[in-house]
Amino acid sequence: MGEPDRGFATRAIHAGQEPDPVTGAVMPPIYQTSTYVQDAVGRHKGYEYARTQNRTREMLEACVASLEGADQGIAFASGTAAIHAILTLLSSGDE
Repeated sequence: MGEPDRGFATRAIHAGQEPDPVTGAVMPPIYQTSTYVQDAVGRHKGYEYARTQNRTREMLEACVASLEGADQGIAFASGTAAIHAILTLLSSGDE
């Protein structure tokens, strides 16, 4: 769980953010593309459509998970989307 050898401030700055292997950039770019190149229809190279998954969101999720001491994190576009996801997973009588 998390990265206990690093302090909170260090994790807040670095967790989920590896330097870009091509440019050496330390800060991640904000990917604004909506679609990605595919090998064939339905066969993508890691990302298919920005609303379902993108590198910027993955880095945010990794950073927040590290700060919370969790293995994984999920980022939502709104609080309503987060509440909807939780309610979809729950059944009557769950606590």
